[in-house]
Amino acid sequence: MARIKLAYIGGGSTRAPGTMASLIERGQDFAGSEIVLIDLDPTRLELVKTIGQKMARIRNLDLTITATTDRHAGLQDCDAVLTSFRPGGFEARYLDESIPLKHGVIGQETQGPGGFFMALRSIYAMQGILADMERACPKAQLFNYTNPVNIVSEAITHHSAISIVSLCEGPIIFPQHLARVAGLDPDQVDAVMVGLNHGCWSVRHEYRGEDLIPYLREDYERLRRDASVPESKYRLLRLAVMMDSIPADYFQYYYSTDEILADMRAKPTTRSQDIMARVPDYWRHYQEQAASDNPTLEADRSRGGLHELELAFDVMDAVFNDRKQVFPVNVPNHGALPDFPDDLVVEVQGYVDRGGITPLAQGHLPRHVVGLVKMLGEYQALAAEAAWSGTRKDAVRALASNPLVQSLATAEALYDEMSAALRDYLPERLLS
Repeated sequence: MARIKLAYIGGGSTRAPGTMASLIERGQDFAGSEIVLIDLDPTRLELVKTIGQKMARIRNLDLTITATTDRHAGLQDCDAVLTSFRPGGFEARYLDESIPLKHGVIGQETQGPGGFFMALRSIYAMQGILADMERACPKAQLFNYTNPVNIVSEAITHHSAISIVSLCEGPIIFPQHLARVAGLDPDQVDAVMVGLNHGCWSVRHEYRGEDLIPYLREDYERLRRDASVPESKYRLLRLAVMMDSIPADYFQYYYSTDEILADMRAKPTTRSQDIMARVPDYWRHYQEQAASDNPTLEADRSRGGLHELELAFDVMDAVFNDRKQVFPVNVPNHGALPDFPDDLVVEVQGYVDRGGITPLAQGHLPRHVVGLVKMLGEYQALAAEAAWSGTRKDAVRALASNPLVQSLATAEALYDEMSAALRDYLPERLLS
């Protein structure tokens, strides 16, 4: 089994204990490895380290788990780096969500203006991480979960020699979610989704070996005839049935914009406020488990559930243990999806072995869905360039190209208000 040194940047986050639980589940595959947790808060780092160490000890795993706030030192001689962090925390996410609503635009974590400003913050932070990696571990493989993963990867693949793959469970989760909504067994679904991260469609969708769409159509017809069922319950089912393809959940923001905007305005809190209300209990739970002889996470008291970032360790295992497996990945296209430029980062099935990650050819997306995905791809490229080295003008132009904005006046007003509110996390070149 592979013996590696892994740095986990974001190792003191609310998702970190669940991430460590995922790693511990795969611990035998990384016997003899060293895991370095890196973050800004030493107290929270210590909690996560203690939970991880105790979980490993109970299972007799040969893993060395340490923690540090010194990023450069923690990265020294690493073979792999896992990034999953949120610059500005949930407080910044609240601004991402709430300010756009004032301008009549959907406020969301990875989509529209909110996603754009998260990209600006994340890529600015990533530039510092990459500089440290280039000095401390230039040959390390970067496994990225920091959102928006597509824009982060787009910037890094064009401007850094560090090898990066961005990951997201969405292509696995989206078909299972729709199956549950339709009352089907999610474990019997076999689907392949491709396109962009949070912007993918299924090009194969089967249920027990048969086409899944007729099953979804049957349940959609039943739900829409039931006056007691709100439209939001079957919104994604309707989209899947109309397009004959399973959508990423995030497409509801584009195909049901007015309804979603009305829902958000009617709700007294944003998603980030709902999460922030639970954060104190997450950390109480983690403190309790760190003090326990046998830490056991509870799903409803752990951010993200019992296991987080499982796909990262699946792909990591396939790379370092030469598993020769296929997983959904975000990498440069290289001809896998003929609808998109070769150098655009796409979400696609990738063959993973010791030699790296090879995107697998999937053919064309249906014509009736590909137009919007192409628009999102152009926005992705513009946003990545603005974040990496652009000016205010570049950023406004990128924001105006986003399908949820598409107004220069709105883009300028949003940009000026949001950049002022989030200036502590942005480079000076984006503020003038």
